[in-house]
Amino acid sequence: MRKRIQWLEDAVFYEIYPQSFKDTDADGIGNINGITEKLPYIKELGCNAIWLNPCFDSPFGDAGYDVADYYKVAPRYGTNEDIVRMFMEAHKLGMHVLLDLVPGHTSWRHPWFVESMKAQKNEFTDRYIWTDSIWESPEGYGSLRGISDRDGSCLVNFFTHQPALNYGFYKIDRPWQQSMDSEGAIATRNAMKDVMRFWLSKGCDGFRVDMAGSLVKNDEDGKGTIALWQDIRSFLDESFPEAVLVSEWGEPDKSIEGGFHMDFLLHFGPSHYNDLFRCEKPFFGGEGDASEFVEKYLENYAKAAGRGLICIPSGNHDMDRLARTINGDKVKIAFAFLLSMPGAPFIYYGDEIGMRYVENLTSVEGGYGRTGSRSPMQWDDSLNAGFSDADGKNLYIPVDPKADRPNVKSQKTDDTSLYSEVKKLIAIRQSHKALKNSGEIKFIRNGAEGEPLVYMRSCEEERIIVALNPAGKDQVLQTDGECSEVIYSFGGTPDFSAGKCRIKRGSAVFIKIS
Repeated sequence: MRKRIQWLEDAVFYEIYPQSFKDTDADGIGNINGITEKLPYIKELGCNAIWLNPCFDSPFGDAGYDVADYYKVAPRYGTNEDIVRMFMEAHKLGMHVLLDLVPGHTSWRHPWFVESMKAQKNEFTDRYIWTDSIWESPEGYGSLRGISDRDGSCLVNFFTHQPALNYGFYKIDRPWQQSMDSEGAIATRNAMKDVMRFWLSKGCDGFRVDMAGSLVKNDEDGKGTIALWQDIRSFLDESFPEAVLVSEWGEPDKSIEGGFHMDFLLHFGPSHYNDLFRCEKPFFGGEGDASEFVEKYLENYAKAAGRGLICIPSGNHDMDRLARTINGDKVKIAFAFLLSMPGAPFIYYGDEIGMRYVENLTSVEGGYGRTGSRSPMQWDDSLNAGFSDADGKNLYIPVDPKADRPNVKSQKTDDTSLYSEVKKLIAIRQSHKALKNSGEIKFIRNGAEGEPLVYMRSCEEERIIVALNPAGKDQVLQTDGECSEVIYSFGGTPDFSAGKCRIKRGSAVFIKIS
């Protein structure tokens, strides 16, 4: 069993999209030094860990998820020395940093792929997945074809400029498919271990792993991919036992068995995560239904079996901003949920001030419909919202143009702001063991349409009921014990009588039970 990492017990993560966080050299693009400058802000909010989206050298056809050099910070962000300094400054503040690792594919400009395209066999011929003939495409996958002298089509994972790295096939049904223990597949695995070794040696604390469940192909039950990650975890346990792995997998029974400490509930697939936030009638919008989410969450919670954490993010660079579908004070109720659930919370930069999705933007670097969620951080009411001193037309993505756009400066001085509420919620979470990442959960009401979402968090002798009622009518709860203390309330203080509690409409409350 992998080592339990102590700092994960109370980790609250802040996701940074480096292009859009803080520009210190007036070129219109955020950079590493800007992140370092703003570490005290993140710490003051209450977050003690960072997930940094891809920062490696890239042609940026997919915002950096198309890596051209795993060993080099993209020059537009700074240098390797800059990011090492950022690691050091974060550690001084008691914070940890996870880099975004993209092990499944590279850019077509990566030197490995340039060599792999050559007709003559070489060290990198089998670093990627190629068919034997230009006339055969990999069934069920996209491919690159006719781009080199090499005869064959190369499998891609997502965009056509992202050739898939070769980790082998669990089930082989075509002559060109290689096994997981083939020379090419093992070489790819070892190359990724070398990348991890390099950055862990530089001071990063681990990795959020992109598309972690997709590496081995023809692997319907995930057995091959689990075995691959178990091998990588063994390498880490021997050389870097404190290294943390967080997976973009969405199946905690598989990812945790593979050696990951945490897995995300994904915004796509059957988790029903966005029944709460991003659908026609989101639960936290006041009219939706959370019951299918609760059912699926409990299924995943049972599969995790206390061996790892399930993470529920406020959002990320791939989905709409919370504020696009949840308005006003209801966002505060949503954060009361996000910051009272088990597992490590993840806050997407700007969600803590209610940054909006910027409508009708032209796609930037493969963002397409996601571009509106990647606009520059809004620090104050100065030029470009304090993000950059560049001319506005040179910004990576335009700033929210609306005059009433929220910003950090104004919200920090307003006790009623979303920022102040998020900061308060994080502090309450950190001061109660039952609310921390490993505390247990038991659902009392499942948030069916018109009903509240109510659950009990517990750890050792501490029990806390969390009641979330974004709907338009008051609700009465059985408290199952004496209410010793209301430790948090928003939208109205509950009324208690004879073992019952009336929860006001449009409110959130945390009640300590004796």
